[in-house]
Amino acid sequence: MHIGFLNIDFIDIVDVLFVAFLLYQIYRLIQGSIANKIFFGFIIVYVVYLLATAFGMELLSAILGQFMNVGVLALLIIFQQEIRRFLLMLGRSTSFQENAILKRFYTPKISKEKVSNLQAIVEATRTMAATHTGALIVIEKEDDLKKFIESGDEIDSQVSKRLLLTIFHKNSPLHDGAVIIKNNRLAAARCMLPISESGTISPTLGFRHRAAFGMSEQTDAAVIVVSEEKGEISFVSHGGIFRNMSSKDLETKLGEYLLN
Repeated sequence: MHIGFLNIDFIDIVDVLFVAFLLYQIYRLIQGSIANKIFFGFIIVYVVYLLATAFGMELLSAILGQFMNVGVLALLIIFQQEIRRFLLMLGRSTSFQENAILKRFYTPKISKEKVSNLQAIVEATRTMAATHTGALIVIEKEDDLKKFIESGDEIDSQVSKRLLLTIFHKNSPLHDGAVIIKNNRLAAARCMLPISESGTISPTLGFRHRAAFGMSEQTDAAVIVVSEEKGEISFVSHGGIFRNMSSKDLETKLGEYLLN
């Protein structure tokens, strides 16, 4: 196909579509964050460099050329979190258990131990919400949470309502940070989670919710948050949040999470 002096074939169209798709995904990852402004700032510098080169402005193009030579490395450093999230998104889309089509032929079963843990978590969460006790509970799925477990105090105990209430009691030395549940065991408490820098998070949400968002952006773990101020239960996974949930809603969401 000819458009003026351009000769366009099928491969060119596919190439443009792929580039457009990648740019759209990059925009989705960085929108609302400080990385958004940095990215567009870099684009402006690149356009100025192209114009300076085209008009023969040797001094300016030489200065900007040096900047562009290290531009890729600078982008890798600045956008390391966004690149990580993008690669995680691609990896999950090809995962057997994350693929929507394959899920029709593969339905995992919830073990009795998982059901027992689910009930213990729901009951403890209901009690903590009623008493306005702040809590942050992380449940591992496929992504390994070893580095987050190592940031806290390792426990390796059976999950129980009484233990969760004891850990998150305001006078407990373990109540700060998150509890992580791994392989149906309460692996650790007082764990540090990554804080999300997304500008799309409601300003009414506090530190615990931002930590939950950060964890769900970097891993496929599910995070339960109990607000100390409002006694509100929230469920966070894959960068999305369900707020002001009842214990029944939470039980349903946890069941869906364990099945999917």
